Order: sequence, then structure tokens, then C-alpha cells
Amino acid sequence: MTTVAAYAAPAAKAPLERTTIERRPVGEHDVLIEIKFAGICHSDIHQAREGWGEAIFPMVPGHEIAGIVTEVGPGVTKFAAGDRVGVGCMVDSCRECENCEAGLEQYCTRGNVGTYNAIGKDGEPTYGGYSTHIVVDEAFTVRIPEGLSLDEAAPLLCAGITTYSPLKHWNAGPGKKVAVVGMGGLGHMGVKIAHALGAEVTVLSQSLRKKDDGLKLGADRYYATSDPKTFKELRGSFDLILSTVSAPLDLDTFLSLLKTDGAFVNVGAPEEPVSLNLFSVIGGRKTLAGSGIGGIQETQEMLDFCAEHGFGAEIELISAGEINEAYERVLNSDVRYRFVIDVATI
Repeated sequence: MTTVAAYAAPAAKAPLERTTIERRPVGEHDVLIEIKFAGICHSDIHQAREGWGEAIFPMVPGHEIAGIVTEVGPGVTKFAAGDRVGVGCMVDSCRECENCEAGLEQYCTRGNVGTYNAIGKDGEPTYGGYSTHIVVDEAFTVRIPEGLSLDEAAPLLCAGITTYSPLKHWNAGPGKKVAVVGMGGLGHMGVKIAHALGAEVTVLSQSLRKKDDGLKLGADRYYATSDPKTFKELRGSFDLILSTVSAPLDLDTFLSLLKTDGAFVNVGAPEEPVSLNLFSVIGGRKTLAGSGIGGIQETQEMLDFCAEHGFGAEIELISAGEINEAYERVLNSDVRYRFVIDVATI
């Protein structure tokens, strides 16, 4: 076991503080990664504050991890010391079920093992990226292409893949009209990726405060959802709506914006249940769906796609001592567009 420095929430809703944790020895198929940067995802806050239910403490959040391989196990074939790598939201799965065999490890029927706030196959809690090092099986590690800087690549491991996967699955591309609800950590990546895929992109945000940014990142149009005229003007407009917000929405109103056979896909996960009038989907044969992250192969595909198109996330680099302040700023939508921790400051 190796002792490493980390930032952890000692209990639900408690401020995060510097501590040490134990990392397992490097096994046959493991890589030891010196973490350089870790993104702050809204789901870190949900879990550290038990917004999604009971959690495991102390908790070291962080599933947007970018770093350098410093050691590999004797059976490792994919990576070598010095490689630039990333780790996303999961670090293991059963690897045997129908979904795992299809490259959909994120939907493992026995449940994948989360990068943090989970119990690994060794029976020990998993700890995430707000730490100096992590040991991960090579099968759940991805390569960060040279065209991406590590700090801007880190948020792609959740925010990037969480938007890329549904955009690909629902065929966003030339001739398709896509709306992205919310212009935050996930939303800004949804705009960049949908634009790069060739879709016509509209942002639906509470206000026009970030309109200039949205247009700069690739949106063709930008509307405020606080303006009732928006929903009249855009009724029946979209093939696909990607909702990235974690606040409950009036689903019936948003479903009215879909064309016949359109899909409204949730990647933001509110803590409260939402209600729905089923006539909103029956009329127009509409789909109300959800999507998680992507599998490992698709995550690698997404990183390569972003590198090929020359973009990572829009980030604000912070020191570890600013994590608690950053959490409050995320809750106040005061970040453009992803906080990334410089792990050298832990």
C-alpha cells in the first residue's frame, strides 16, 4: 500500500479537507498514475452532500482525472511509464455481462465500480481524483492524445463523454437540429461536440447572460427559457434536445419543442423526482430518455474526436485550497465552464 495526499469530505455536507489515503499496490494489470489535474463535476457535490442518497465517507471525489503513468504492472500491454492518460467515472465492471461484452461497461448489469463512493472488487472503498496518485486497471484507463493539454482534457472524462455518447447515439449531425439545455460544465461541451458533429445547435439557457460564449463555442442560436416567447417560437423545432441541468424542468413544456419522433435526453440528474403528462410524448411519438457516460472504447473515441477538432473544455484552474469555494460557485452557476484542480497544490 502507498500513502498519498488527498482532499476528502469527512462526512456529508462537511467541507473538504486535506488528508492522506492508502492506494493499493500496483497489480498485474494495473497502472499507477501521477494525477496532474482533476475536474470538479456537479455530481461530486451531489455525492459529497448525499443529494443522491447515502454515501461512503470519508469521500475523495473526482472522476475527471488526467495524469502521467509512473509505473505499470507486469501484465500491462496498453501503457508504459510516461504515457498521458485519463480516468473517468468508473474503474471496473463485471466484464462478463451482455453490456460489458458490447463495450457498454457503464451499463454493467451487475453495476460498474465508480471511481469514488463505491466498493471495489477487493471490498475496499474507491477514492477519486482529488489526490496525487491513483492505481487503476489498464482496461479502465484511456490515452489522452497529444493534441489535448492535460488540464483541458480532464473534464472530457465526464463532461465530454456524457454529452458525446447521447449525441452520437441519437445521430446528431448534418441536417439535425439539436438543442442543449443549460450552458454549464456539461452544456458547453454539448455545444462544442454537437457543432463539431455538424448539427445545427441551439442553446436553451435561463438567461442570455452567456449568449456570446455560446455562439463563440459553436451555437447557431441562443434563447432564454425565462422568456415565454421562446417556447412559442421554437415549438416543434428540434430532432434532439439534450438536457444537461440538474434542476427539475417542466418536461411537458420542453417536450413541446420536439419534432415528431424527436427525443428529449436527460444527462443532468436532479435530486428530486419530476412529473410528466404522458400526452406530451404520445402526441408526436416523442421519446423521453436518459443517458449515462460512455464505455471505455467510446470514451477513447471521444478524446480522439476532440483532439482531431482541436478543443478541450473551457476551464478555470484552481488550487486545492479553493475546492470548497468552487463547490459554492458551481451551485451558483458562477464558473466558465469547469473548475479544474491543479493537483500539484494538494
